[in-house]
Amino acid sequence: MFSKSRYFTCVLMILLPWFLVAQSNYQVIDTGQDQCFNDSIEISPPNPGEPFFGQDAQYNGTQFSFQDNGDGTVTDLNTGMMWQQTPDLDNKSTWAEAVAGADTFILAGYDDWRLPHIKELYSLIDFRGSSMDTIPYIDTTFFDFEWGDTTQGERLIDAQYWSSTEYVGLTMNGDATAFGVNFADGRIKGYPTETGPGGQPFEAFVRYVRAGNNYGVNNYFDNGDGTITDSSTGLMWKQIDDGVTRNWEETLAYAENMTLAGYDNWRLPNVKELQSIVDYTRAPDAQNPGQQGPAIDTIFDVTEEESFFWTSTTLLEAPPDAGTGSEGVYIAFGQAWGYMGPPGNGEWLNVHGAGAQRSDPKSGDPGNYPYGRGPQGDEVRIFNYVRCVRRGLTNINEGKSESLRSSMICQNTPNPFRSETIIGFQLSEPDHVRITLYNTVGQKIKTILDDNKPAGFHTVIFEANNLANGVYYYCLETSKEKQFRKTVHCEEY
Repeated sequence: MFSKSRYFTCVLMILLPWFLVAQSNYQVIDTGQDQCFNDSIEISPPNPGEPFFGQDAQYNGTQFSFQDNGDGTVTDLNTGMMWQQTPDLDNKSTWAEAVAGADTFILAGYDDWRLPHIKELYSLIDFRGSSMDTIPYIDTTFFDFEWGDTTQGERLIDAQYWSSTEYVGLTMNGDATAFGVNFADGRIKGYPTETGPGGQPFEAFVRYVRAGNNYGVNNYFDNGDGTITDSSTGLMWKQIDDGVTRNWEETLAYAENMTLAGYDNWRLPNVKELQSIVDYTRAPDAQNPGQQGPAIDTIFDVTEEESFFWTSTTLLEAPPDAGTGSEGVYIAFGQAWGYMGPPGNGEWLNVHGAGAQRSDPKSGDPGNYPYGRGPQGDEVRIFNYVRCVRRGLTNINEGKSESLRSSMICQNTPNPFRSETIIGFQLSEPDHVRITLYNTVGQKIKTILDDNKPAGFHTVIFEANNLANGVYYYCLETSKEKQFRKTVHCEEY
């Protein structure tokens, strides 16, 4: 007789490839950085315990994987997004034109193209670029690129690309703003959507995308031990910064030496990981009071509203008087300030918006830059906060290591569910497994499974049994890690 349990198991095994894709629909793609640096120059990869250990190049994540479809499109094999291979490199667009253009854009037989949001667009950035060496921050093997037209008065680095993400506050002197990625100098900034410098409309390049729904959507769970898990990315975060700002070397050391919630494999996140937790619906100067605050989900705690956090990534751009490798990359969760006007007679303005990605010297005295630097007088921040992360990458050095996931839990099916649902999970080695159900405030509701299991794929049927309607989280816990998924119980479903 074909039992219900065997039926559910067969259905789940058939659908398992789909579940695994759904599980990883927000894969944070590696930065590509493969060089190590100190405060000013390239160095040999440091060993554990040595200064500057734990930087971006010493951890490997999900590597770039593109497919040229031969029809003017490129598919990102990690995210499932399909990209326009060659934008209109002869004409830039205003933001309104970029948004509207998607409605009539047809390529390779598809008419569902759209302007990417900022996290989608940022997934393409490659931190092996450097405008000093005329190497763009995008893989030109697959994507066509053009520098700024210096014959028309542009700078070489004027190769900004629009995203669909509007800033919820205002920049400069009250400008409506949308974020963009500059693939010439490796930064995220806010750009005016209406009138730009000199009273002329600001224009940028456009690269449309299709598919890849839900990319960039976080799914947080408070573990109740000072950590936050994002089940969308598989990353675990320190919930609160420690209230201390540090230079880049000190930040690396702090992260590598931290122990929290029983884990000692914390590290400083690379810039793509840190950007994954930016909440672009929030800003300290948001026009809607309900959205005011640092650009991060309120499940996290921050010492101050105007918060800036270091990453482990180095920007390969440098001022003429500094060495390659002297600039560390950070994210502005608060307003990205710049001093506009003559020294002593100007004013500090929110130039680029909360959620911008910038870079500054890794060491030194910020007091040496009283009026910022650069054409927009960007504030120089040498001492920033740290938000540690763990899991998701592999340390390529000997010594302290952080292994890839040894287990994976699937989304339950059906979901939402009424009387019962089935949960599947994969183990790469034998382990003790506990699956626990929690409500949305972190209270334990039920232990679904508590048993030793061999390596391989397993399923367990969870019966609701008087469970109230609502949203729940189930947690897979092994000897090495925890993973969370969200489910919905609804008797009327």
